[in-house]
Amino acid sequence: MAQRQRVVIVGGGFAGFTTARTLSKIAKGAVEIVLINPTDYFLYLPLLPEVAAGILDPRKVAIPLVDNCPGVRHLLATVDKVDVEARRVECTDAEGNHRELGYDRLVIAVGSVNKLLPVPGVVEHAHGFRSLAEALYLRDHLIRQIELADASDDPEERRARCTFVVVGAGYTGTEVAAQGQLLTLNARKKRSGLRDQPIRWILADLAPRILPELDQRLSRTAHRTLSERGVEIRTGTSVAEATAEGVKLSDGEFVATRSLIWCVGVRPDPLVESLGLPTERGRLLVDEFLRVPGHPEIYACGDAAAVPDLARPGQYTAMTAQHAGRQGKRAARNIAASYGHGQLLPYKHSDLGFVVDLGGLDAAANPLGVPLSGLPAKVVTRGYHLLAVPGGRARIAGNWLLDTLLPRQTVQLDLVRGSAVPLDSETLERPHGLSR
Repeated sequence: MAQRQRVVIVGGGFAGFTTARTLSKIAKGAVEIVLINPTDYFLYLPLLPEVAAGILDPRKVAIPLVDNCPGVRHLLATVDKVDVEARRVECTDAEGNHRELGYDRLVIAVGSVNKLLPVPGVVEHAHGFRSLAEALYLRDHLIRQIELADASDDPEERRARCTFVVVGAGYTGTEVAAQGQLLTLNARKKRSGLRDQPIRWILADLAPRILPELDQRLSRTAHRTLSERGVEIRTGTSVAEATAEGVKLSDGEFVATRSLIWCVGVRPDPLVESLGLPTERGRLLVDEFLRVPGHPEIYACGDAAAVPDLARPGQYTAMTAQHAGRQGKRAARNIAASYGHGQLLPYKHSDLGFVVDLGGLDAAANPLGVPLSGLPAKVVTRGYHLLAVPGGRARIAGNWLLDTLLPRQTVQLDLVRGSAVPLDSETLERPHGLSR
């Protein structure tokens, strides 16, 4: 009996998860599908700010692979090396054991990690926002600062602990600032000693406007909403230096704070560069069929891949969840086509619009190009996420309902310490210092 061909998928984010799920439905056991990922879940990143705000239980955005990828063998490990010529993958499992396995088809979908800039003190004093661990740390940290401010008799310390700086006003940074501000205002409300203490949030970005990668109408709506709520928006501004006492902004102002949240963007996982294959700004170059030139057995999609944007000739697709998920489906279908099932087709997709949750009843959305704000945008935003998330919809909707009806619990669980989620970590899903 002939041995089944093996398809190895590296990474369980939007691209890898969708590739595995789609290919499993098509193959129906005709090929062996192995998904290598350091966690046993797919993280629905767009709802992570709501985890940090205490609206959603972290388990609600962690979609179990075993329930949603039937027929896929999951290897709980981190890939260390890929031998392209020998067609072998070397990895380390959750208990530190080294393993190797061969492949007939390989999908590189490792995603991205925090983007670092050569700014003094940032690595030591800032924290990113790309994983469940970082979201849990940030929630505890924000509540802790309010509690410590309430316990202090020093006006300068109270002011610093009630000041929060978010660097990067893209999709993630804007939502983190929006949700984080409401959480800290809620926490202050419960402490009579802070009744007159201002809560200061600064959202800074070198770009001329917030949400620079999105439609200008979304940007204007978000800017107006946050400004009216009291968030200080500093465009054309970044951090020049970070210290334990605060941050010096590029305009020369020193802001005393204990909270620097780094959302300046992402960079492809370093595994991509280690492959020794052609890259574009750290992303693996592929053709319109998501194949690596010269290696038709290797596919790449999501943030790890520089995919030609056929809707914008001469450019590459943006590093968004929308592209990653759709590229995963196309990669799966093209792999199936390589085995004679279906037709090989290029990846082409135009944006269907974006949604940005601004906390409370506020949001901005442009479904199919129609600009919305306020409650209508909120309904569209939550409806979109319920349709897009691959599992646990009732649980998510239940959390949203409870958050509307009941007071939010502002307690810190102290599960993840700052040292466990360093900004320069290359394995975001597994916090340093925690038991495996």
